[in-house]
Amino acid sequence: MTALDGLLVADFSRVLAGPYATMLLADLGADVVKVERPGAGDDTRHWGPPHAPGGEATYYLAVNRNKRSIALDLRDEAGLEVARALAARADVLVENFKPGTMDRLGLGHETLRVLNPGLVYCSVTGFGSGEGAGLPGYDLIAQAVGGLMSVTGEPGGEGTKAGVAVVDVITGLHAALGVLAALRHRDRTGEGQRVEVSLLSSLLSALANHSSAYAAAGVVPKAMGNRHPSVVPYEVFQAADRPIVIAAGNDRQFRALCAVLERPDLAGDEKYATNAGRVAARDRLVGELNKALAARTADEWFGLLTAAGVPCGPINDLAAAFALAEDLGLEPAVEIDGVGQVANPIRLSATPPSYRLPPPALGQDGTWVREILGR
Repeated sequence: MTALDGLLVADFSRVLAGPYATMLLADLGADVVKVERPGAGDDTRHWGPPHAPGGEATYYLAVNRNKRSIALDLRDEAGLEVARALAARADVLVENFKPGTMDRLGLGHETLRVLNPGLVYCSVTGFGSGEGAGLPGYDLIAQAVGGLMSVTGEPGGEGTKAGVAVVDVITGLHAALGVLAALRHRDRTGEGQRVEVSLLSSLLSALANHSSAYAAAGVVPKAMGNRHPSVVPYEVFQAADRPIVIAAGNDRQFRALCAVLERPDLAGDEKYATNAGRVAARDRLVGELNKALAARTADEWFGLLTAAGVPCGPINDLAAAFALAEDLGLEPAVEIDGVGQVANPIRLSATPPSYRLPPPALGQDGTWVREILGR
């Protein structure tokens, strides 16, 4: 038994934000039908290397498990007819075409709500469906114009993108949450509605304390490398062999850090007694901490500081990160019919995520889809 058993999702999205949202719904039990272009399919099918042993692009594999694929030419009336039948039968439709495209195809919200009043219709855009409708919805562009690159990287640098398409992922999460809220409303009223999320709005929300600094105080944050603008010590330090991150978020943790480092003088120094004082004296304090940390390896400090309740950790690569998650019993990876996958991070005690289908080959489920539509 899964949480979304019996829910049918028509997935007209591609690349990352929309497919990530629909995979989350699929993991929770929804039947997701991925509508793709004949011949080429989702762009990410061709975004490699790297490729899995079976030859599939790992980018595509990342966000398309538990789905079925049908290839439909939406420029052709026969393809459109099947697409409309699918939308009329679906509980949820997710699309991330350029605003206006679905309307021109006769698959817009206003048209489909007449055919299917209970439909939850989710549109994922780059910059909204108004004045920003014509702007390209690429993650890198959103990171640039949305302010993320201005607070990432070293001070005075040109701006640095995050190492993953994080805005797409955040937007996908918001889309899935919006869909679930709209389904709850439909459960009560029988009425569907339109859900709209954009890369820019999702990013501004996700910038959290940085966005709040501007919205509430007019402060424009700048890049600080690995330092935190409001908390010290909360950054990368150098142990004897390699870097280690320490995040002492309160006075108690700072005192515990000083005790483990055998530097009670730092804990007793009035300048460092409060976080505000530590922020003001950041450079001097960080220098003293780095001197003390040079006495042991990062792994030694990780054990000692963790035991004392000081948040810290070495900078792992992904292999080490997966190994840590495995050691902690988090079961970070699963295999579906021989295809390695990253596990869904949501844990539900009664209706956990399920792994039923590997990412589909292009158009492999056309017969299945047509059967459920009676065609």
